[in-house]
Amino acid sequence: MAASTTTCFPIPARASTASVAKTRRHRRRRITPEAGHALEKLGHAIEYLTDEFVHQGGTFSRHNPQLEAVQLLMALNRQVYYECPEVLTFGERLRALMGFRRAA
Repeated sequence: MAASTTTCFPIPARASTASVAKTRRHRRRRITPEAGHALEKLGHAIEYLTDEFVHQGGTFSRHNPQLEAVQLLMALNRQVYYECPEVLTFGERLRALMGFRRAA
């Protein structure tokens, strides 16, 4: 596992999306400045690689290194985003304030 030079987020050799599937997808996240910078850099890198692929007239194949790089960056982008804490809904904040527990 390597560390990024611009952020404190570790970059695994192969980013996994299995842990992402366990999270709730449509929840707002509280994105820290560090995560925001990482997401911005990853987004630019993804956009650059996809633009290069399209302008070169690349073909879709199973082991295309450019597409694998894009997929890796997209997985890292999801990992950084889903590591940010979820923002509680108004109802959840109200229940917490009033001391109610959510039924399991």
